[in-house]
Amino acid sequence: MIGLISATAAGAAARDRLAAAWPDRTRVYDGPVADAVRRAFAECEQLVCFLATGAVVRIVAPLLADKASDPGVVCVDEAGRFAVSLAGGHGGGANALAREVGEVLGAEPVVTTATDAVDLPGLDTLGLPVEGDVAAVSRALLDGEPVALRAEVAWPLPPLPVASEGAYTIRVTDRLVEAAEREVVLRPPSLVVGVGASSGVPAEEVLELVGSALREAGLSARSLAALTTVDAKAEEPGVVEAARRLGVPLVTYPAGELSGVEVPNPSDAPLAAVGTPSVAEASALLRGGELLVPKRKSQRADGTPAMATCAVVRRPGRGRLAVVGLGPGARDLLTPRARAELRRAAVLVGLDQYVDQIRDLLRPGTRVLESGLGAEEERARTAVEEARKGQAVALIGSGDAGVYAMASPALAEASDDIDVIGVPGVTAALAAAAILGAPLGHDHVSISLSDLHTPWEVIERRVRAAAEADIVVTFYNPRSRGRDWQLPKALAILAEHRAPGTPVGVVRNASRPDESSRLTTLGALDPATVDMMTVVTVGNTATRDIAGRMVTPRGYRWQTAQEGAR
Repeated sequence: MIGLISATAAGAAARDRLAAAWPDRTRVYDGPVADAVRRAFAECEQLVCFLATGAVVRIVAPLLADKASDPGVVCVDEAGRFAVSLAGGHGGGANALAREVGEVLGAEPVVTTATDAVDLPGLDTLGLPVEGDVAAVSRALLDGEPVALRAEVAWPLPPLPVASEGAYTIRVTDRLVEAAEREVVLRPPSLVVGVGASSGVPAEEVLELVGSALREAGLSARSLAALTTVDAKAEEPGVVEAARRLGVPLVTYPAGELSGVEVPNPSDAPLAAVGTPSVAEASALLRGGELLVPKRKSQRADGTPAMATCAVVRRPGRGRLAVVGLGPGARDLLTPRARAELRRAAVLVGLDQYVDQIRDLLRPGTRVLESGLGAEEERARTAVEEARKGQAVALIGSGDAGVYAMASPALAEASDDIDVIGVPGVTAALAAAAILGAPLGHDHVSISLSDLHTPWEVIERRVRAAAEADIVVTFYNPRSRGRDWQLPKALAILAEHRAPGTPVGVVRNASRPDESSRLTTLGALDPATVDMMTVVTVGNTATRDIAGRMVTPRGYRWQTAQEGAR
């Protein structure tokens, strides 16, 4: 919850705007300002104070205890010009909150944390438990001193300016080790503990068993990702409570799936009880990995039979492939999600001219793999290969990456051994439509006229079907120097079903500095004026030129009745 505190009418107005934008995230604190800040500090994860920074400093200073647990505090000035990350920039999320507040209120976020100021990801913001001398290693990164990365477990990380050797170290491990001097230890969630349990097992017995298994194997509980078990134990109170106290999800699987997993220690007891010869080992191994601790039983002080078993598996770090649509070209049409994925990626793969569009958004240390036109399949393979190495990869394409772009070849290469995230973008058809008016107001279809990979017979059949169905058509890749007959042929097919006066919109380089557009007709369009940078939108029989704008009515009954009454 975010506590909101203000002292003046101007502050209250901005406060109320934020509360209206985030009704489920915010709580307004009234009353004397100092008391309101103290109450919010005690009750909320974050605060936004519409007060002077000096006043807030004096109030919260005695309350600050630890940057890992203190709330994040953001101050907004009376005029709403600045959102200042005051305290808890990383641990309390104040840096990110300042940026969010800035977007809502139109304020400039002010972030003075050193790593953020020079565009480096903070070691305590990577989403992994962190131990050791974060300040010293972060300072070394900032000063350009060599910092070595020791990845005992491969895990996708954002770009960091690391070296093979250095006086400072970032160590990625799930082993139970103490951070050395000048070292930071990052704990990836690589360990899965499978649990078998008898009915009525106490949570304490499960916790003691899991804890001892990890300790004796030299593994850190901070790298625990999940407890796993059979579906029949999904609501076993002791198992559910153990997962809750460990702070990890409880993942369950059907007995039928578990019975198909080959394990070193099958048993007749679970087979008779829940229908599978293994629960602990099988549930931990079901999604793959290395068995580090074979099945072991709990030890009860009173000598009665054990009620719990467990096994520990290390799952390999899954690479992350984000397929990112950059939009039609204008920077303000690049979505916030796309921007975030570009900054998260340690490896960027893309067409050279698209890389040039967003190179300035990449964090220092991002490895860029770029190639020219015609290498789409090679780029897709490269991106997937890098993700399989455990990297965080962004594969970029123009418009929406799933529309005539890189998502299809990439997903054709990818298997279920990596995580794939699709990031939508504004397509060329949508960008062109916004310029033309509202040509896509009813059913519409996009068709590429490039026959480099699709036989013309297939393209022609699709154009003819759209023509017969009276659907608005947007042509991608309409004409190039080596393909100059396809667009005239497609227009001729449409002309068999549509009048010469049917509106046609032609947009070149939509949203870019040299953008141009014109509204013409099916009979008047000269295909020679069109090239590969152009999108051609042909209306249906209802499309009209209204005040110089291309409009396709939505075609609802109420519109028809309204037009008839005029």
